[in-house]
Amino acid sequence: MAERGAPIDHSTLNRWVIRYSPQFALEAQQRKRPVSSSWRMDETYIKVKGQWVYLYRAVDKFGNIIDFKLSEQRDEAAATAFFKQAIDHHGLPEKVVIDKSANNNAGLEDINLLFFSRVFCVLSISFRSSILIMALSKTIGLSKKSPDPCWGLWGLSLSFGQ
Repeated sequence: MAERGAPIDHSTLNRWVIRYSPQFALEAQQRKRPVSSSWRMDETYIKVKGQWVYLYRAVDKFGNIIDFKLSEQRDEAAATAFFKQAIDHHGLPEKVVIDKSANNNAGLEDINLLFFSRVFCVLSISFRSSILIMALSKTIGLSKKSPDPCWGLWGLSLSFGQ
């Protein structure tokens, strides 16, 4: 802010972030594009700030990103938490295509049990097709590379196929 001629302390900026970030998140959630009812889900291992973590991600059948989650563990609880987060943000899908990971399958079964009382079950297909690999490779392409400063936000949205 000093560049703009307004002398503001960093603690003031921090208070603004804490106060206004929920409003920004709500506005972004309301403006999100709808996703299709067929999801493809996968996880991979990436390095974030020098530490290796698991990146859970899902795309719809058109390659649009549905949701992602970073986790230190690759287990049933992490997969279940990812599915809960994605369903909370985008609603229940009709079909979820996953790989043969036992953790992902167990997480999806947990979600089915959670919503079983509402007489709705997510259909789980336990195989990985070449279409799934191609759709998910768009989302992981940049996370495995060092970001180029000239990409900017426009380059990121293009690389994700949006």
